[in-house]
Amino acid sequence: MPKKILIVDDAQFMRTMLSKLIEENGYEVVGEAVNGEEAVSMYKDLSPDLVTMDITMPKMDGIEATKAIMGHDPSAKVIVCSAMGQKPMVVESLKAGAKDFIVKPIKPNKVADALVNILG
Repeated sequence: MPKKILIVDDAQFMRTMLSKLIEENGYEVVGEAVNGEEAVSMYKDLSPDLVTMDITMPKMDGIEATKAIMGHDPSAKVIVCSAMGQKPMVVESLKAGAKDFIVKPIKPNKVADALVNILG
């Protein structure tokens, strides 16, 4: 059975691109959230194997959402997706419990590597 992944990003084109890359690598996308609040709620409902988390989003950012998800499930696996200039926020999200990060603009092989490294 393929591993289940929740995509969190406020940009539709990013969710579409990530979804395509994830499915091409043999994983299943079980949901897409547009902000941190939605991400936390969907995580609780769907129990995905992994979450790809944007940092800069409305309502609740990716760092707060990662903290909330880790608070709910300390074994959660979160990969942060962030623009190059956001290094302090990436460090902050790793402290919050994220397992890895992918720099935007996203390179398909980086996504595949991160998925394999974390999910096997």
